[in-house]
Amino acid sequence: METFTISIANQDLVKQQPVTLVSAKNPMPLETIFLSNIDQAVCFAVETVFFFDLPPDKSSSTLGISLRVKQAVAEVLLGPYYFMAGRLRFNKQTNRLQLLCNNAGVLFVSATSRLRLKDLGNLSLPNSTFHHFVHRPGLYKSLDETALLTIQVTRFACGGFSIGFVTNHAILDGKSASEMFENLASICRGEGLQTKVIYNDRTSLKARNPLLISYPHKEYVKLNKKSSRASCFTAPEQSSPPRLIFSKIYTHKLYSFTPEMITTLRKKAMTRCSSFEAIVAHIWRARSKAIFTNLDDLSTVLFAVDIRSKISPPLPNGFAGNAIITAFADAKVVDLIEKPFSFCVEKIKEGRERITDEYARSVIDWLEVHRGFPATCNGTFYVSAWWKLGFNELDFGYGKPAHGGPVVSGNDEFVLLLSDAKCGDSGGGINVWLGLEPEKMKRLILHIFDI
Repeated sequence: METFTISIANQDLVKQQPVTLVSAKNPMPLETIFLSNIDQAVCFAVETVFFFDLPPDKSSSTLGISLRVKQAVAEVLLGPYYFMAGRLRFNKQTNRLQLLCNNAGVLFVSATSRLRLKDLGNLSLPNSTFHHFVHRPGLYKSLDETALLTIQVTRFACGGFSIGFVTNHAILDGKSASEMFENLASICRGEGLQTKVIYNDRTSLKARNPLLISYPHKEYVKLNKKSSRASCFTAPEQSSPPRLIFSKIYTHKLYSFTPEMITTLRKKAMTRCSSFEAIVAHIWRARSKAIFTNLDDLSTVLFAVDIRSKISPPLPNGFAGNAIITAFADAKVVDLIEKPFSFCVEKIKEGRERITDEYARSVIDWLEVHRGFPATCNGTFYVSAWWKLGFNELDFGYGKPAHGGPVVSGNDEFVLLLSDAKCGDSGGGINVWLGLEPEKMKRLILHIFDI
C-alpha cells in the first residue's frame, strides 16, 4: 500500500520574502464580480504542488525556473486572469461574498532546499509536511487581505524543482484551476496562452426569481451559524479561509489500484460504466462493510458532477468559476453487501444522471435559502476525483512532473482519488487516500482489495 515518506522541516528550506505581482490590465474603475451560490459554498484554500525531477546533465538548466515562472505570471497570465490579483470582500447589505478586482496582487516566493527529490520518498503518498513547498498567505489575515493565489518555486539540491500553488476554491474549481495551470505552463514553454478568453461572468448561475426548489437536496445540510466548517456565506469578521480540519483519532492510508484492477471492476459491473463509477462503487461498498454494524442503516456517498454542459445554455469554454454540484447515491447497507456489484454501480450512475439543468438550478435556489455545504455526516463521505484533472501532464518546459497533486493530511469525511505516479494520468492507475478510525480501517483492509 504505502512506501516511506519523510517529514519536511523549516530548516530544510530557505524561502525568500514574498514578491507581490500585479496585473497590468486590471480594469478601471475597479470591478466587483458576482460570486454564485456554488462559489460561496466553497470558500477555502486549496494547495497543490508539482514535482519535476531532471537528469544531472540537465539540472543546471533549471537555475532560471523561478524567474521564468515569475515573469510568465506578471507579464502574461495576469492579463486574462487579472481577477486572481483581487481580494474577497463581504457585502453586509447582501450578506454575500464578492470578488473585488482591486489588484492587491498575487504572492510569489522563490525557495531553495538542501534536500534532493529522492529524499522525499514516495511522492504519490500524501504528505502534510509538503505544505513547506507552497506559500500559505497567512492564517491570521482578514478575508479581504488574503491573497487568492500564491505561487512558490522551490529548487532542490539535485537540480529538480517544485511549483506549489495556493488558490481559493471560491474563485476557481478544479477544472478552471487546472486550465490556469496549463496556461501558465504553456507561457513558460514559450507557447503563449492556450485559453484566449477567460469567462468570469457567473451571473448565469444566479438563483431564480422566484425561487423554485424542486428536490429535497438531502445531499446538502443547512449551515449552522456557529459552524466552523470551511464554507461559504461567511461572517464579515471571518479571517482567511480556513483549511479543512482533520481528526487526530483517524488513521489515513493510501490504497493503489492498478489499471488491471480497474478493468476487473468494470467487467464485474456487468454494465457499461466508467473507471470513476466502478472505483467509487467499490469504495462505497467496501467502506460500508467496514463502518456500519446495522445492515438496515442507509449508506450514502457524495461526489462532484460538472454542470458546464448540463445547464441551459451551457457554460462557455474558459468559464472560470465553480461549475460543480454535489451528486449522491444511497442504499441500505444490506443491499450494498448482498446484491451484485452491478447494483452499486447502477446507483452511482443514477446519481450522476440525476444532475440535469433543473436539478442544478434547484440546488442553486436551495443554497440561496438555506446556505450550507455537502452533508458529510453519519457515515456519509465525499469522493473527490483529483486524478481526472490531468495534473501529471503539466509541462513548464522541463518535461512532465514526477508527480502533481494536493497537499493533504487526510480529511476524515473525504476520499481522494489521486493519480498513480507509476502509471501517469493516462495509465489508468488510481491511488485512493482515505481516513477512518483505526478499528474501522482494520476492517476496511479486509474488503478493499476484494475484487
